Amino acid sequence: MQNIKNLLVTGGCGFIGSALVRWLIQEEAVWVVNVDALTYAGNPDSVASVAGSPNYTFLQADISDAATMQRVFETHQPDAVVHLAAESHVDRSIDGPATFIQTNIVGTYTLLEAARQYWHTLPRPKRNNFRFLHVSTDEVFGTLDDTGFFREDTPYRPNSPYSASKAASDHLVRAWYHTYGFPVLTTNCSNNYGPYQFPEKLIPVVILKALAGAEIPVYGNGANVRDWLFVDDHVRALWRVLQQGIPGETYNIGGWNEQTNLSVVHTICQILEELRPTKMPYSRQITFVTDRPGHDFRYAMDATKIDRELGWRPQETFDSGLRKTVKWYIENPKWWQNVLSGVYRLERLGTQAPKDGGKNG
Repeated sequence: MQNIKNLLVTGGCGFIGSALVRWLIQEEAVWVVNVDALTYAGNPDSVASVAGSPNYTFLQADISDAATMQRVFETHQPDAVVHLAAESHVDRSIDGPATFIQTNIVGTYTLLEAARQYWHTLPRPKRNNFRFLHVSTDEVFGTLDDTGFFREDTPYRPNSPYSASKAASDHLVRAWYHTYGFPVLTTNCSNNYGPYQFPEKLIPVVILKALAGAEIPVYGNGANVRDWLFVDDHVRALWRVLQQGIPGETYNIGGWNEQTNLSVVHTICQILEELRPTKMPYSRQITFVTDRPGHDFRYAMDATKIDRELGWRPQETFDSGLRKTVKWYIENPKWWQNVLSGVYRLERLGTQAPKDGGKNG
C-alpha cells in the first residue's frame, strides 16, 4: 500500500475533483494541492468547506501551460497525482470540440511530461512510490447493445468529440508507461451523479427544471441506458486504486446500476413529490426532444476486476444515492443559483455540428 501524504489533484474544483478533495482532507488528512483553471464548470464554492484547512492549497492554472506545471511539481513535491482536469460534457464537445482537444489531449500530454521530468529527479524510494492516476470514462468504449458489459480489455470505439479526446488521453498515458516506465494507473468510470454536479448533466438538469416548473427535456424516447455511480463511491475507488493499484493497469469503476434515462427522470419526479410536493405531478413536465447526434445507446461497466483485486464495491444503491442527491439540491439553492447566475442557464447544447469549424467562441 502506497504511503501518500502529499497529493496533486488536477480539476479539483470540478464535480468529481471537488468530491475527492473534500473527502481526502476530511477523511484521510492528506495534503492536497488543487490545480484548476476555473473554466465554467470549475467552482471554488464546491471546496469551500475545506478551503481553510492547513492541508489545502489552491492554484489557478492551466494544465496545458508547461512552464507552470513544471513549477507546480518543483514547488509542491507531490507523492502522487490524480488527473481529473478535463472538458467532459458531450453536448459541448459537439458544439465546439477545439477546447476538448486542447485540454484533454494537449493538457494531458503536458502534465504527463511535467510529472515524468519531476519523477526522474526523485530519490529512488520516492520514485518507486510515485503514482500518476489518470481518471477517464466509459464513453471511450463506444456503445453497447441490450447485453454485455465494458471490460478493461474492451476495444476503444469513441463516438463523440468528447469521448475521442478522452480515448486519446488514455492512449497517451498507456504509452508513457510502456515507453518510459512511468508509473501510471488508469480508471474508466460510469456516469457519476451526486451533490455539487454542474447543472448541464441529466440528473441536476432534471432536478432544477422540475423545481422551476419548467419542461423536463428527455432525449429521443428516453430508452438510452447508463450505469450510474454515486460520486462518493467513485472517490473511494480512486483512493483505493491510488494506494493499491498496479502500475500500468486499468480499472473499471461502475455502480452496477443500469437505468434508462426515462426511468431516472421518473424516479427523480417521484422523490421530489415526496420531498417537495406540488399540486401537479412533476412527471407532467416531461417533454421528449430531438435526440443528440450520435447518442450512444447503452453503457454498462463490468467492475469485477476492482472488486476482485482491490476489494472495492459501491456502498450506495441508485435509490439511496439519488435520494441524497435530490435532497442536497433542494437544501442548497445558494450553490446552484450562483452557478446559474453565470453563463449557463440550463439551455440545450449539442444539437448540431459546430458552425465555426470546431472553434470555440
